[in-house]
Amino acid sequence: MKSWKKILAAAVACTAILGVTPANAAYQLSDEVSNPPAALQMASQIGVLKYDNPSMRSAANKDAIVILSFGTTYKDTRAKTIDATAKAIAAAHPNVKVVTAFTSHIVLKHIAENEGKSDYQTPEQTLDQLKREGYTRIELVPLAVIPGIEYKYDVALFHEYKTQFKTMTLATPLIYWQGQENQPDDVTAVLEAMNFPAYKKGTAIMLMAHGTPDPSNAYYSVIQNKLREMKRGDVHIYTVEGWPALDDVAGRLKMHHVKNIILMPMMMVAGDHANNDMAGDEPDSHKNFLKSKGFNVETRLQGLGENQKIRDIYVNHANEAWNALMN
Repeated sequence: MKSWKKILAAAVACTAILGVTPANAAYQLSDEVSNPPAALQMASQIGVLKYDNPSMRSAANKDAIVILSFGTTYKDTRAKTIDATAKAIAAAHPNVKVVTAFTSHIVLKHIAENEGKSDYQTPEQTLDQLKREGYTRIELVPLAVIPGIEYKYDVALFHEYKTQFKTMTLATPLIYWQGQENQPDDVTAVLEAMNFPAYKKGTAIMLMAHGTPDPSNAYYSVIQNKLREMKRGDVHIYTVEGWPALDDVAGRLKMHHVKNIILMPMMMVAGDHANNDMAGDEPDSHKNFLKSKGFNVETRLQGLGENQKIRDIYVNHANEAWNALMN
C-alpha cells in the first residue's frame, strides 16, 4: 500500500515533463522517481489541475474564468442555478471576466431557437474567443456534481487547450474528495448543505441522481454510505441512468413498510429529468411508478444550484483553482 501511494501521486515533481501540477493532491511521487515519464505524470494528476506554459512565461497576465456546464433548456431553473452560481463566483472575483459555456449542443440550439440571441457558447468556442481577445490565464470551473463523464470532458478540454494559454487551472466538481488521506469530505459537506424537508413518520426521501456508465457511478454508493454514517437512513439515492435504479430502492422501501415518499433531484438544475422523468404525469414517470406500487408521493422541484450553501461550495472550489492560477 505504501509503495502504491508513492506511485499514484501528485506533486511539484510532476512538472518535470508536462508542466502539469495537481494543486491539491493527497499523494506525492516518491523522491526516488527523479524523472517520471509522461504516462506516470498523467496518471498521478488529482485535485485541482494546473499547467504553466513555459513558452508564454513573458506574456502579460489577462485573466478569465470559464464556468462549464451541460446546460438546460429550462430558462427559469437555469437562472436560479447555473446563472446564480456563475454570479456568485463572479462576485468573489470582481474585475475578472467570467463567462459560462454549455457542453450540450442540443441545449445551445434550443436556446438560440427559442430565446433569441444568447451569450452561451460551447467551451471550445469560448476558449477560442478568449484567446483571440488576448486572455492568457484561464480558470475552468466545472458545475458537475460528481467526477463522471461530464467532468472527464472538462479534463480533456483542459489538456486540449492548456498549451494555448500562459496558465490554466481546472477546479474540482461539487463532490470530489471523500475525506481520504486528510482531504476534505465533499460528500458530507454537500449532504449537510442540502435542504431535506421535514416529514411525518413512515416517510422516506428519495434523491434522484443522474447516473453514468462510467465507473464514477460508484460515488452514489459512497453517498449512500455517508448518509448511513449521518444517521439518515430515511434518505435514499437512486439514478436515472445508472445504479441503483428506481425499482431497486422502491423494493427495499416496500420491505421496510414505508408508505410516503418525497422525491427530490440531486442535480445541479431541476430540468428535464426532474420535471418529466421524476415528476411528470406520464405513466412511466418516477412519481407514477411509485404510486402504482402503493406509495403516497410528493415531489420537490429544486435544483442543487438553488441552494445558497451549495453555491458556496462551488465558490470555494473555484477559489482553490483561482489560488492555483495566481501562484
